[in-house]
Amino acid sequence: MFKLLAGFNAPLIDYPFARSDVALYTRALSASGEAPPALLDQQTWDDMLLDQYLDRLARETSIFGQQELHRRLHGGVAGADAVARVRALAEDEAGRSALQAACSGLRSSEAEIAGMLFGAGPAPAPRWTRWLKFLGPAMLITAAATLLWWPASLLALGLWALLMGVQVKFYDQSQQWERLVQTMQLQLRAHSLLGKLGEGAAAIAAPFSSGAAQAGKISRQLGRSPLESFVPGLKEYGEWIGLTNIRRYFAGRDLVLAQRDFLRESFRMVAGLEADLALARELRAAPVVCWAAAPDGLASGELALDRVVHPLLEQAMPLTFALAGDGGGAFISGQNGIGKSTLLRTLGLNLITARAFGFCYARSASVPLLPVYSSMQSEDSLSGGESLYIAELRRAHELLALARAGRAFFIIDEIFRGTNHLESVSGAAAVLDTLAQHGTVVVSSHNLVLAPLLAHRLAPMCVGAEDGQLRVRAGVLAQTNGLTLLATHGFGPAIESKAAQVHAWLSDYLAHPDDCGHVLQAA
Repeated sequence: MFKLLAGFNAPLIDYPFARSDVALYTRALSASGEAPPALLDQQTWDDMLLDQYLDRLARETSIFGQQELHRRLHGGVAGADAVARVRALAEDEAGRSALQAACSGLRSSEAEIAGMLFGAGPAPAPRWTRWLKFLGPAMLITAAATLLWWPASLLALGLWALLMGVQVKFYDQSQQWERLVQTMQLQLRAHSLLGKLGEGAAAIAAPFSSGAAQAGKISRQLGRSPLESFVPGLKEYGEWIGLTNIRRYFAGRDLVLAQRDFLRESFRMVAGLEADLALARELRAAPVVCWAAAPDGLASGELALDRVVHPLLEQAMPLTFALAGDGGGAFISGQNGIGKSTLLRTLGLNLITARAFGFCYARSASVPLLPVYSSMQSEDSLSGGESLYIAELRRAHELLALARAGRAFFIIDEIFRGTNHLESVSGAAAVLDTLAQHGTVVVSSHNLVLAPLLAHRLAPMCVGAEDGQLRVRAGVLAQTNGLTLLATHGFGPAIESKAAQVHAWLSDYLAHPDDCGHVLQAA
């Protein structure tokens, strides 16, 4: 405790937290009703590779900043004030460095405390714990009394057994509590340091000034006695004879409950500033980034991204993509391996960052601030007993329910690939047509017949390579390359010939005839 008050800087170890720990803040707020509804769901989070993207943003960021970034990605909407703060930090290198130094100790946190602060919280200490401070002295007194009256030894042994029983029962909880307290103290120390900066020229830290003194007081109350650092053996003696660790555990629980509102607000402020610092660093490091504008036709799904890239691709090829506000979206076609899935993820991630942070990875951007939902990675589940097609049906049902709940942006890759061609086209056409009535849909599919079926809702667009660059043009893919890839992957002339013969027949006869046995027999 004395080290924290004296300005001790713990080594920056960047303790590794599980992704479930990072998500606890968002989940606790959602469970308590303090957060607005999420603007994406777990499958969209996974489809858009947001865990990997969060790892990129959270470099040099503690669990506090990571949790706040996670919250914003899930359901935050970047307002004008938030954008102004991040822009100011990105442009002020000296101020950013000072604020970063004040927050650096947070990276030594070894515990996650948002679940406790914003969740159910610790239970109040039982009333009997107030007597624990007398147990050790009573045992020592009775032990000394055995010199004058030997039966007192029986009482001394009983008190010793009771003292050891309490220590054994609550020792593990007290150790876990120590880790939570250390993290809370790091949070409170950062609050105090930022308060001192707020008293000076750092205007962005000004809100910390009013609570800095209280943060220091709570930190001292949570900590150990400074004497334990100077007197050898005092800590161990105090724990095993005076139960100081157990008493501090119970007293700390009551203190946290009493100061919970302040601790929550301090958490929000510290985590929010650290997240802003991470975003400012990202703005400085990203090769291309711009502030997103919201189009006038917000509800119509109008979108324009000029030379947009995916930030997780080191050699990302920029694309320009636009949707008019008078349609339901776009049907994307393109040859195998051309980058359709990457295009969808690029669109989805940039839509999410525009809503959550206010910027896109593009030269210019105008995007609707809508919830984003996707279906890109449905797969068989052996443990859940769910086939690919059943998983696709479940996800389509979820998307339809979300569409009816409010306008959203839907990103779909190869819908209903888990069943035969005719039923895939039939089901996909029905689902996509309905989705496009309620929101904006961008779908990619190799079933090109969907393009004319859905042309009244989705503008047909084709991704292709031109002069070493990817281009998105109006229209439908004219020449596929699936059979060509058979040759490049070494299937041999016999397989290629048979495949070409079947393809020629299917091209003129898409419906299954009663007698088709001769098609392969003649090959």
